[in-house]
Amino acid sequence: MPNEISAGLTILKDESGQPARCLVTGATGYIGGRLIAQLLDAGYRVRVLARNPERLRNHTWINQVELVEGDANDIEALDKALDGVAVAYYLLHALLVKGDFEQLERNMAQSFGAAAKRNKVGKIIYPVSYTHLRAHETKANL
Repeated sequence: MPNEISAGLTILKDESGQPARCLVTGATGYIGGRLIAQLLDAGYRVRVLARNPERLRNHTWINQVELVEGDANDIEALDKALDGVAVAYYLLHALLVKGDFEQLERNMAQSFGAAAKRNKVGKIIYPVSYTHLRAHETKANL
């Protein structure tokens, strides 16, 4: 059911006329978990790529999504997760990783992008906020 923000927006459809399938990564995070509920409410089919799917079990939407276990370093899981996806939401970050998190994030993004290209994903949504950029800058200066 559309809310006041999504009311009146056209739902993206696939070639068969079905609501598009969206992949959401970062579902255990604040934005990802809420985005999934909004996509489902709007009528989209949602697939979730999760490194630890058991951390999602208490979400109200858990039985309405397709789960793929894995992460952005697992090429096989990426291909499985991105197969048949029209829009992929890339909400993965390595903020809690020790060491060269920037290189890890670069590698994850490159693997994700390559898998999206192989699977002919139409769009990748990668939201970046000032807070996110500042968190990286702060961690880099520690």
